Amino acid sequence: MMSDNFYGLLQTRFRPAMKKPFLTAPNGRQVTYGEIDALAANMAGALAGAGARPGDRVLVQVEKSPENIALYFGALRAGLIYVPLNTAYTRGEVGYFLKDAEPAIFICDPAKEAALAPMARDAGVGTVLTLGSRSGGSLSDAAGNAKVSDDICVRHQDDLAVILYTSGTTGMSKGAMLSHGNLASNALVLNELWGFTPSDVLLHALPVFHIHGLFVALHTAMLSACEILFLPKFDVAEIRRQLPKATLMMGVPTFYTRLLRENDFGRTECAHMRLFICGSAPLTVETFDAFKTRTGFTILERYGMSEAGMIASNPLNGDRIAGSVGFALPGVSLRIAEDSGVSAPAGVPGNVEISGPNLFKGYWRNPEKTKEAFRRDGFFITGDVGSLDEEGRLTLAGRSKDLIIAGGYNIYPKEIEQVLNALPGIIESAVIGAPHADMGEGVIAILAGEESAIDDTVLHGAMTGLARFKHPRKYFWLDALPRNAMGKVQKQVLREQFKDAFAAPQTC
Repeated sequence: MMSDNFYGLLQTRFRPAMKKPFLTAPNGRQVTYGEIDALAANMAGALAGAGARPGDRVLVQVEKSPENIALYFGALRAGLIYVPLNTAYTRGEVGYFLKDAEPAIFICDPAKEAALAPMARDAGVGTVLTLGSRSGGSLSDAAGNAKVSDDICVRHQDDLAVILYTSGTTGMSKGAMLSHGNLASNALVLNELWGFTPSDVLLHALPVFHIHGLFVALHTAMLSACEILFLPKFDVAEIRRQLPKATLMMGVPTFYTRLLRENDFGRTECAHMRLFICGSAPLTVETFDAFKTRTGFTILERYGMSEAGMIASNPLNGDRIAGSVGFALPGVSLRIAEDSGVSAPAGVPGNVEISGPNLFKGYWRNPEKTKEAFRRDGFFITGDVGSLDEEGRLTLAGRSKDLIIAGGYNIYPKEIEQVLNALPGIIESAVIGAPHADMGEGVIAILAGEESAIDDTVLHGAMTGLARFKHPRKYFWLDALPRNAMGKVQKQVLREQFKDAFAAPQTC
């Protein structure tokens, strides 16, 4: 019987290279493609032996490791739905996912079992297993004794493979349901678009509970049976040691800004590289330009989200424009629409809407949110605001929820942030709206950098190129902007922190 199980696709591509290194850790540990395939089969057997059946959810909160990757592939092999969780989530947050996902099995770090297992059982989860970052744990034990089969569960394109929970910045997290067909379409396109070959070596320092590190990096490299330098986390010194061995690196903007802070970082370490890719958060023009000056490489910025994988990318061969995330991927339809759904003219900001084979199947057990997110013609409303130029390049202006409306005027924070980020002494900025009695919202700017190196006169002077209604009314300084695990600035945290910026002073 024909099967669309995504793991089957990966296996057909790496099968000729079973003795080739797949994951190589800084400590010298190396796992070949044949070894990861065998370990994935063991994991599939262990999960089935624990009672999981095709279509069941497996909720996972474990540290990055080869065993974690084998667990993911084992779940795919067994026809299960893999549900990864951010390792930073607290006990209370994990409790929400246990109830919402209703998994058949919950897998956690051995050190957290005592705290999380009772909660999982209270949520009705029948089996709790553990997996350590250095192997170990009850799942590893079960995998070692599992009944193993070479068979890969038959799955169809629309069968669910993964549920990825969104970051929940505007309410409770929603589970984006991704199918085997979604994963395959994105991986195949990116592998070709970014020119992967078997001789490539990918430097991987991303977390693997997120679409960037788990899908974009791993899937795309595996289709060419590439070696992956598998770092447990981003560490500047380790990145610099590994770069001469690599040909590609995928990262978030923080990776690049931290490398640039190293005064002696430059062309020598990057001489063997082919491509630097950036995503998950906006890359500033200043970082884009500084990296090119220092290394000679033009970072390839792309655009994606949990609900669709990758959506757009700057070209491998061709101009990469600072501030633009490039063109829609082959097979993806992208448009800019007004709130009414009418297409906006070129250059005019509007809602970014997409359709294509990469687009998710909706939000897990949340038909209301799913209905709200789609137009009648099937286009998904991403929640991002952007514009297309005459050539079809996409430039993002921010999230629609970040839009500031002051005195009836629409203000897009990114436009102001670009001006501020260009000033010496400012490392980064975040522009938000705060409640204002007269204007509805007032614009404020939160800055990170050297406060003593820049005064209000310079800040106000920099705004002269923008309409007066866009000028921040207040400026605040922080040591660093709050970020989530993928490096995105958490503006909802800032909005809460500075919600009283324009509050009337209290009188006694």
